[in-house]
Amino acid sequence: MTFQPLIIACTALALGIGSSYAQGVQPRMGDQVPGLNPIQRDLFEAGKVLFAQNLDPLDGLGPIMNDVSCGACHNIPAVGGWGTSAVTRFGKAAVGGNPFDPLAALGGTLLQSQTIDPPCAEFVPPEADVTALRLTPICFGAGLLEAIPEAAIQQNELNQPGLGLSGVRRMFAPIEGGAARASRFGWKGGPSTVLSFSIDASLMEMGLTSVFLPNEQAPNGDQALLATCDAVADPEDGPDVAGFTFIDRITHFQAMLAAPPQTPRNGMAGQAIFGAVGCADCHRPHYLTGPHAIGALSGRHIRPFSDFLIHDMGTGGDGIVDGPVSETQHMTRALWGLNMRTSLMHDGSASGGTFAQNIDMAIGMHDGEAAASRIAYLALSAADQTALAKFLRSLGQAEFDLADDDHDVDERPLPRHSPRA
Repeated sequence: MTFQPLIIACTALALGIGSSYAQGVQPRMGDQVPGLNPIQRDLFEAGKVLFAQNLDPLDGLGPIMNDVSCGACHNIPAVGGWGTSAVTRFGKAAVGGNPFDPLAALGGTLLQSQTIDPPCAEFVPPEADVTALRLTPICFGAGLLEAIPEAAIQQNELNQPGLGLSGVRRMFAPIEGGAARASRFGWKGGPSTVLSFSIDASLMEMGLTSVFLPNEQAPNGDQALLATCDAVADPEDGPDVAGFTFIDRITHFQAMLAAPPQTPRNGMAGQAIFGAVGCADCHRPHYLTGPHAIGALSGRHIRPFSDFLIHDMGTGGDGIVDGPVSETQHMTRALWGLNMRTSLMHDGSASGGTFAQNIDMAIGMHDGEAAASRIAYLALSAADQTALAKFLRSLGQAEFDLADDDHDVDERPLPRHSPRA
């Protein structure tokens, strides 16, 4: 698309973007991060193809999995986004002094709901008395989150502005090796690098083994049944003719996905309200990324709106224990890209209404360390609550998309002028 420069400049001024337009129009969700070199752009495009491509059992799919490709779940509003599907976690609740049991011997806590062969299907075992749904998160900006300096997240832990906040980092050693880092991904924290996220998801969601995680997940822990279901030798993910594995390829794509846009970039009344009621105490807006092997990810100002700490959410928990993270704890979700989501909270329980209504429901479900912010929000006037929802809707809105909110640049007919002599 081409645009009349004068119209773009005038629109930018009308939106209050001002000099920030000099940074360039923000990428749309699903675009590559600006500043990649030609080789990196080619790696991004090749990875995007594999991210969306269905795996075959001969490639290593299954025998149990949650879907047949990354893009089958991560596809809204573009490849790499969120999705309407949810996965199920299960376990046995703590009772009588006995701790939560993840039922690992029975395949817990993650249910793989699909199979390549019906006799190999997995199910929630009768021993489980607690289940929880987890929505598909976005991958946009994943490499930028990885590039946040460790010291920045540590400072979040050491300097928590709100009364009653006691968030902690979840330290996670990369599956591929290296020193433990604060988690960046997962509802309860977990992988701290894009590669670790790819390794883990490839096995747990699609059944693809690798040199990093070479052992299949047995249906409900039944190794004998696994032997009858899986005919592909492990590890299944081998290099292609260029020397890259499937996991390498999808990591290239995710790491180089641009951050979701925010329009307008600043100046909305609701943003001040967001801070005043304490939302920004945990959903911290801004970071400057540090050095990264992908140069385009280095030295970037990003606005993910998260402190990347584990907080106790009280009744907002899901009843599942994940390592050191308890039944009532979650990691603060990054809010960028919120505009596109029709279901909010870890299980999608804040849904079914307008965007503003879903926001209202989601804030109403915040408990524990977030209770004070919920109470402050409920005390706001209707006008201030509306302004807050409008600000949150800006997180993911494309620039020059104020007319139809379809996450794409609006095309307006240009005025006709007589050609100059």
